[in-house]
Amino acid sequence: MRVPITLSLHIPNYNFPGVGSDRVFERIIEIATTAEASGFSSISVMDHLHQIGPVGPPENWMFEGSTMLAAIAARTSRLTMGLLVGSVTYRNPALAAKITTTLDIISGGRVWHGIGAGWFEAEHVAYGYHFPTLRTRFEMLEDALQIARAMFTQERAQHSGRHYHASGAFNNPKPLRGDIPILIGGSGERKTLRLVAKYGDGCNLFGDAQQVRHLLGVLETHCEAVGRDYSQITKTGTGRVLIAPTHEQAEAKKRALRERGVPQESIDSMIAGDPDTVAEQASELKQAGLEGLCFSMVGSEDPETVALAGQTLSKVFPMTTEAA
Repeated sequence: MRVPITLSLHIPNYNFPGVGSDRVFERIIEIATTAEASGFSSISVMDHLHQIGPVGPPENWMFEGSTMLAAIAARTSRLTMGLLVGSVTYRNPALAAKITTTLDIISGGRVWHGIGAGWFEAEHVAYGYHFPTLRTRFEMLEDALQIARAMFTQERAQHSGRHYHASGAFNNPKPLRGDIPILIGGSGERKTLRLVAKYGDGCNLFGDAQQVRHLLGVLETHCEAVGRDYSQITKTGTGRVLIAPTHEQAEAKKRALRERGVPQESIDSMIAGDPDTVAEQASELKQAGLEGLCFSMVGSEDPETVALAGQTLSKVFPMTTEAA
């Protein structure tokens, strides 16, 4: 079961200009329904407890991710969805799998299970979570991946691991598709991509076309080592898109970012420009081997700009049958 992502809108920011707390949820739904009508296959939110840099200062608004996805699921009909990605340190993995299964039922079978090793130490400290070593977090992640699959598919989940256990855990009702695809986030060559090869239905990578091509070669090598069919894994990448109807308007958005103190290096790393330029840059990632693109909007997150991005990039990453 591959992860059903071709073009996915990621929402990392909830502070919209002129939108108060009494209207912010309706703005999120407006963005989601616009994405659904504009060629996007999927939508995702972060699994953070306060805002992260460089998106914004920590005091900016942040919602619990799975709760927000449940609300989005109830107000949409086609978008697939998941956390990009859930931190293994924040929830018992059997509970996390049950939450995802609940979302699967609410959405009519449109959920994927996004998970990773976690990274934001300051957030763990602020909210009272233990932040283990990197090695331990990856051991926890491997346990969690096995428990999630058991919860999705076994009558009573059984797993005894280094850090997590499930001893006859029920997960009823079962997912509507009989399983839920698992997306593993991160670009670590030695650990993350090995876990993708062993347990993942999708990966989510960082980097430009050259880096993506290299990372997918590493993933293919891991697949060969564990006897996994490389084609069974959906290859997605993450990034940021700045788009405007004309070149001049896109350049004006870039100037506004510089005036706000955004480093030029950060701006240069974006997929940015008018529709033709944005499509050309995205095509380079597809030619490098990506099958899906997950991105957040930069410069403006209004529904009109979301629609322009969807109409432009869905021509590069058109929806497949499995993502429909």
